Amino acid sequence: MPILHNNPQLNKNGELQHLLTIEGLPKSIINHILDTASSFAGISDREVKKVPLMRGKSVFNLFFENSTRTRTTFEIAAKRLSADVINLNIQASSTTKGESLLDTIDNLAAMHADMFVVRHAQSGAPYLIARHLNESGQKDIHVVNAGDGRHAHPTQGLLDMYTIRHYKQDFTNLRVAIVGDILHSRVARSDIHALTTLGVPEVRAIGPQTLLPSGLEHMGVRVFNNMDEGLKDVDVIIMLRLQNERMSGALLPSAQEYFKSYGLTPERLALAHPDAIVMHPGPMNRGVEIDSAVADGRQAVILPQVTFGIAVRMAVMSILAGTHG
Repeated sequence: MPILHNNPQLNKNGELQHLLTIEGLPKSIINHILDTASSFAGISDREVKKVPLMRGKSVFNLFFENSTRTRTTFEIAAKRLSADVINLNIQASSTTKGESLLDTIDNLAAMHADMFVVRHAQSGAPYLIARHLNESGQKDIHVVNAGDGRHAHPTQGLLDMYTIRHYKQDFTNLRVAIVGDILHSRVARSDIHALTTLGVPEVRAIGPQTLLPSGLEHMGVRVFNNMDEGLKDVDVIIMLRLQNERMSGALLPSAQEYFKSYGLTPERLALAHPDAIVMHPGPMNRGVEIDSAVADGRQAVILPQVTFGIAVRMAVMSILAGTHG
C-alpha cells in the first residue's frame, strides 16, 4: 500500500503522530528517536524501573499475527513508561466472528484507548487504522506499526539503527550487508530506508536471485548473489531468517543447500572487517542462515539488540504520547 499524501505519520507541525514506516521519515525524527532511546537505555542500570511519562494512558497491543518477542518488548516498554497495557487475543476476538477491523478499532477507541500497537499479516493495515482515526476525529489516538505483511517493521528498523550507532558511533563511513530472504522481509525494507536516510554510503543486499526483490538498485543498494564477494570488508552484517510462512512455491532447493551458499560461518565472517558486528532480528534458524559458532561468538550483538529494542519502543511511545493532533 503506497504512503498516503502529506506523510500521514506527521501532524501539521511536522511532529510524529503515528509510526507507520521509516520510508519518508525525516532524518531529524529518526535521530530524535535514537537520542531519546539513549536516555532510556540506562534506566534499568540506574535501578529506576519506571518513569511516569505515560501514567494514565492506555496502550492496546493488537497482534493479528503471532510474535512473542515483539509483543513482549512493547508490553515491557509501555509498562516502564507507567502506561496501562491491554493485550488482545485477536484469534479469539470478535474479528473471527465477522466484525471488521475498523469496527474493532471503533469499539476499542470508545474504551478510551490512547495508542494502538498493531501487527497484521496484511500490508497497509496500520495505515488504514491511522487514516480511519484521523478521519473520524480521533487524532489523539496514536498508531504504531509492529509489522505489516511484507511492508514495514519500523521499530525493528530503529532498534537495528540504535544497535549500529551504539557499536559504530557514526553511520557515514560504514559498509552494511543485509543477507538472506530480503524478498519477504519487512525488516530489510525498514533497515534499507533507515540506513540510506542516515547516510550509510554502502548498503549491500546478499542472497539468491529468487529471494531478492527487483528494484533494490533504485533504493541505492548494491546487489550480490555471491556471499563471499558481498561480505568482503563490511562493517555490519544483518542476517535474515528464511520466511517459509510467506513463501509460495519452491524458491530454494533445501535448507542445507541454502546454508552451504548463504549461511554465515566463522570462515565467511572472517571476510568482513575484523571488528564487524553480526545482527539478526530473530528468531534465528541455527544451521540454516547462521552457524551457532557465529551466533554465540564475540562479534554477535543479537541479544543486545533485544535489550535495545525496549528502549527504542519506549522512545517511540513516549514521543507519540507527547504529540497531539
